[in-house]
Formats: sequence, structure tokens, C-alpha cells
Amino acid sequence: MNVYRNIKELPDFKNGVITIGSFDGVHTGHQKILKRVQSLAEEIDGESIVVTFYPHPRSVVDSSDKDMNVLNTLDEKLRLLDQWGIKNVVVVPFSFEFSRQSPREYVEKFIIATFHPKYVVIGYDHKFGLNRSGDISLFREYEAKNYFKVIEIPRQDIEDIGISSTKIRKALMSGDIDEANLFLNQPYILTGKVVHGDKLGSKLGYPTANLLINEKDKLIPIEGVYAVRIEIERQTFEGMMYIGKRPTVSTQADVNIEINIFDFNQNIYDKTIRIEILKFLRKDIKFQSLEELKSQLALDEKNAHVALESLNSQKKKESKITIAVLNYNGVELLESYLPMLEYSSSRYEFDILVIDNKSDDLSVDFIKEWYPEIKIAELSKNYGFAEGYNKGLKNVDTEYVVIINSDVLVSENWLDPIIDKMESEKHLAIAQPAILSLENRKSFEYAGAAGGYLDILGYPFCRGRVFDHVELNENQYNNSTEIFWASGATMVCRTRLFKNLGGFDGGFFAHQEEIDLCWRAKNAGYSIKCIPDGKVYHLGGGTLDYQNPRKDFLNFRNNLYLLTKNENLSKLLWLIPAKLLLDGIAGLKFLWNRKPESTLSVIRAHMSFYLHLPLVFERRNKEHAWIQQCRVNPPNTNGRYMGSIVWNYFVEGKKTFKDLKF
Repeated sequence: MNVYRNIKELPDFKNGVITIGSFDGVHTGHQKILKRVQSLAEEIDGESIVVTFYPHPRSVVDSSDKDMNVLNTLDEKLRLLDQWGIKNVVVVPFSFEFSRQSPREYVEKFIIATFHPKYVVIGYDHKFGLNRSGDISLFREYEAKNYFKVIEIPRQDIEDIGISSTKIRKALMSGDIDEANLFLNQPYILTGKVVHGDKLGSKLGYPTANLLINEKDKLIPIEGVYAVRIEIERQTFEGMMYIGKRPTVSTQADVNIEINIFDFNQNIYDKTIRIEILKFLRKDIKFQSLEELKSQLALDEKNAHVALESLNSQKKKESKITIAVLNYNGVELLESYLPMLEYSSSRYEFDILVIDNKSDDLSVDFIKEWYPEIKIAELSKNYGFAEGYNKGLKNVDTEYVVIINSDVLVSENWLDPIIDKMESEKHLAIAQPAILSLENRKSFEYAGAAGGYLDILGYPFCRGRVFDHVELNENQYNNSTEIFWASGATMVCRTRLFKNLGGFDGGFFAHQEEIDLCWRAKNAGYSIKCIPDGKVYHLGGGTLDYQNPRKDFLNFRNNLYLLTKNENLSKLLWLIPAKLLLDGIAGLKFLWNRKPESTLSVIRAHMSFYLHLPLVFERRNKEHAWIQQCRVNPPNTNGRYMGSIVWNYFVEGKKTFKDLKF
């Protein structure tokens, strides 16, 4: 992380995504802003920038608030910002003169002239300028003039209680460490240097490290005994901490901070250590004798161990899977199908992520209100299926990612047999369940059925669906088998491989991008399977009607993209002219069936393909390099049908997968 302390010596930030504030505590509300800044910067290939102030503005502006304590020292704050992935932090010295700027001066001379931001991300209650008289309405004026775009983060609540630094301070001063840490989404921190004491702890059998806090405004929690975690030179230990005036042995007014580190006997004088306060055990007490104090210390140690063991056992297991749902104006689909996703697995930990393609309905509000545990990646525009997933999955690092349509209803524990198979077969890159029709559950569904195949001319078809002929499910495809491509309606990928192969090709926008990805995985030597023990039910056309001319355009154009990028160059010399002929026949068939819009879509598809041919070959070269880096075996051609499905279907009348001879 880059830290700048002089605003006159800043670099020229590229596509800066900026947020401004004190960020005292870097609490859950702040974290919401930081996540948005980071994700937006990655989305637009820009730089994340946090502008923060030192000292705290309230200590400068409000002369009556002399005792205002901060939750973080500057160094603590910088460390937390670094942990949240921020790339640039600008520390602005806050002075009385700075506070006298009018809101317009603040926006024009400070924000625009200094940072030239692409986006400004602020909280719902952000105020600025003289007497804090500026608010988001002024930012919107400058947004309308195209100086920058504004993203407002709504109020972040936990259990219907608004989060604020003030409430965290009150919780710490009342001994409610649980509430403070909940609001912070991390333990409260004390950082200081170890100094010499009077060695009373050693005499009692509980040697302590005496902590000196250099920041005079740092908030010290209520006096008492705490269970803590201690970091010393990147090593972590557990212990208990005393904060108080030592009433049993002293009448001093100064507060002492003493830490007893369990199973530790090293010399750490003059070293800086970091304390995470985890549990409040008891208030400070004046004892009648040192023996009584020693007995209490033994009980404190026991209680600290119990508290620490309980906290360690409560740690959430790390998720192995991310179930990612792409959404665009699909609030009704989310209402119908999102609830069942929570029952996807009984054996594996998973997160649910909704990637929102800049919906203008109530999708995001619905998720935040009814499913606050579900993660949301809010994109700044509609990137389509392919690039939408690429952008939304950038920060996902679980072992597996499930790509699933918002119009899919899953069955209970459908993921378990798929993940079991992928765990046992390390070169199984991508898998899909059996995909059945939600409207007729005895039938396979068009988009994927029981696994995808590709014929010699590049026409895709499935076990259970050839062209428009969809079979009933009579358990004829109940065996797990290798296929050529898995359906984008529901597919499970190894996350690292997905990213190393370049993800989906964003140029596809939507349709056949999953075949393209699977073909790359096949060329790298991986296998792809349908695991029909897992079943899902697809509405079909819920996100885009199968009869939509836009879909026709994407399918015809993207099939040309698909072949050009993945087939041998020598084969393309005859294959592309053949596709031109066959697509022309398809266009005439559309016209015969009184679908002139679809005929026009075929023409537009070919024009777009030829126009973008140089870019397609540029992408082809990149992908071939990615494939070489990922290669584990020679290219895998299983699932490729070397006959013509067009001839089989339209000339020989073979309408079902079982009629074909491989």
C-alpha cells in the first residue's frame, strides 16, 4: 500500500476511485465503503484511494470536545486499510484553515483539482466543507457536469442498530467488548511499546508486559481484566490483560496496561506489540491482600483460557465454494429461487454471491433486506453474462465457483456428488448437474440437459436435447460421463483454473461463452463431466427468451467466434465458408417461417464477426498462451462428435442423442 502525506507530491492516479473520511475504527460501515472502492477500482482497471485526516477533525473543529478519544492511532488505521486491500492512502493534515473551506471550494480545489477522480464513493451521511454544510446533493451537481460519478453507500445496520464510531466508543467504555467487536467486524486493538514495571506480576507468579500507548487520544477501554491475543514480531500468542490503577497496591491516578502472555518467557522490552481485545472478564477490584489478588489471577487465567477456547471454536469454517448468481433486473427470480440455494450442500461450506449488473429494479435492496448474509458484487454497468462474471468473481478465492442462472431452482444437496467427484479427480476442471425443465420436471431442459457435445461443424447439442428436440427424462442418461462442454445455466469450475484460462471471453457478452471456456480447458488436457446425481430445474428463457432475435444474433456470431479461436487454422479455411453457407440456409428458413427479425440477426452476426476478426485472432493468441501455462495433458477430444448433427437431424431424422453413433 502506498501512503502519501503531502498532497502536493501526489502521482497522477489512473482512473481514481476515491473515498474521503476519518475512518475512525475502520468499522463495518467503513468496510462496506472500502469494499466498494476496491471492487470498483478493479472493475474499471483503476486505483483505489482513501483520503483520511490527521488529527481527527473533531479534535480541531469542536473546541468543547477536548476529551474525544479515537479508536485507532494513525498507524493502526493504515494497517487496517492495507488489510482491506486499499492501494493508496493520502493522509491530509487537518487544520482549522482547511475546515473553513466552503463546500464548493472543497469539491473543486481539493477533490477535483488534486485527485481528478473517476468515481467518488461516500457513505449515506457524508458531510463536508464549512460547518459540514455540503452533502451528496452537491456531489450530484458535479456528477451531472461529468466531473466524476458518485456512488452512495446506504446505512449499514447490524440487528437494526446503526453502526457508528460513537456507539463503538460507548460499548468499549461499558465493557461490552462483544458489541464493539461486532460493530468493528474485528477485535479492538491496542498498540504500544513494552516498558519496565515494578515486577509485581513476576512476584505473584504472573509476569506481565507493561504497555505504553504513545497516542494520547487513543481510547482505552473500561478498567478491568480481558482475554486477549498478542502479536509480537508477526508471531501470535494468547493471554490476559489488566487495565486499571492497581488499587490493591497503589493510590496512583495513572492507568496501567499489563499483559500476561501465556507460555511465554522471552525478553520483549522496547518492542512494539499489538493487542487484540477479545473478551471482557471482570471489572477492576481492590483486594484485601496480595494472596487474595493471586487467587483471583489464577481464576482470571482459567476464565481467559475458557473464553479463548470458546472464541476459537466459534470461528466460521472457511468456505470451499462460492455459488455465484448473475443478476440484471431479476428481483422476481431472486425472490423465487434464491432461498433454495441455501440448501445446496450438507457437507461443504459455501458462500452465496449475487453479482448485480447495474440493475435498476429493487434487486439489490431486496437482497440487503431479506438476505443480509448473502454477499453482493455491485457492478457499475451491465457487462452481460460473460464479462459480468469475470468482474464479479475477481475477488473470489474459494477452491470452487458455481456459475448458476438466477432462474434455476436447485434440489437439496445437489452440489455434494459434484464436489465429491471433483475432489477425487484433480483433472476434472468443470462439471454440471442434470438440468431438467422447471415447467415440466419429467423433461430435460434446453440449456444443457445432461451434458454438452460439439459436432465437426461446431454445432452444439446435448444428451437429452438435439436442436429444438428435448427428450423426456427416463433415466437414460443417469450415468456420470465425460462431455465436451458444461452449461452456463449451472456449472461448477475450479476457481483458479477459471481465472488462469482467462475466464469467459467478454466479447461474447452472452451465449456459448461456456463452450469456449470448456474448449480451452479441454485443450489444456482437463476433463469435463456431467454428474446427474445432482439435479437442478431451469425455467428456460427466464433471463432471455429463446425466441428473442437478440439471442439469435449472439448464437450465430458467437459460434463463429468460438470456432475461430479454438479450431486449427487449416480447418478454418473450409469451415468458415461452410458456416456462411449453412447460416445462410438458416436465415432463409427463418424468413420462410415468417421471422424476418431472426434473418436479419444472422446477417448482422456475420457482419459483426468479419468486422471484429482482428480482435478475435488477438484473443486467440492470448488464450493459446494461457492454455500452454495450464496444460496437464495432451488436448482432450472426448465429447467431440466427428459427424454432422445437421445431417443426422434434418436428413436422417435422428432426433435424439441415443440415435447417434460416436
